[in-house]
Amino acid sequence: MATVTVDDFKSDKVSKKEAIAFLQENATVQFLKDKKLFGKLQAIAKGSSKDKVLNALTAFESDPVARKGDEDADLNEALEATKALKLKEDEAKKNQKEAAKVEADKPTDTKIGFTKKIQKKGKTHMKPEKGSVVSVWYTGRLEDGTVFDSNVENSRKKDCKALKFKVGTGLVIRGWDEALLTMCYGRKQR
Repeated sequence: MATVTVDDFKSDKVSKKEAIAFLQENATVQFLKDKKLFGKLQAIAKGSSKDKVLNALTAFESDPVARKGDEDADLNEALEATKALKLKEDEAKKNQKEAAKVEADKPTDTKIGFTKKIQKKGKTHMKPEKGSVVSVWYTGRLEDGTVFDSNVENSRKKDCKALKFKVGTGLVIRGWDEALLTMCYGRKQR
């Protein structure tokens, strides 16, 4: 990065962010901490006034001790290693979340005493736990597709409401408890 001077900054040849980046690259860590310019560039630029940056540039130009020397090399190396490690961790977390989402959104045809096929994905992070109260619009079908029970067809009536109960507590047939504990909010499945 080219040298940034007080005159350049006063004449608006360089932005506040560019001046801070120059100082972070060339000043000692102690100088940056004293001037409250140590940290993420974006956050520092947003929270620093133009006068504060101007004062820091003026102090930097007049104080030869403020310039980086060999004593900061180890610290800078450690900071770079920490940044690289943080990026790797963030990437690993992102990949893990994506893999979990792909796995959760896969259509399944599972036999657990019942068959399910997902017709509409739901919010995978919102699954009921045992004892949670759930509201269900349902249509019971036999394997050949024959409807034997439903509260959906009656839903057009004003007084009809979704069936509410505590899931996983045995208040409904076992297949419902098992199936609903594997579903998530908003999911539609057969």
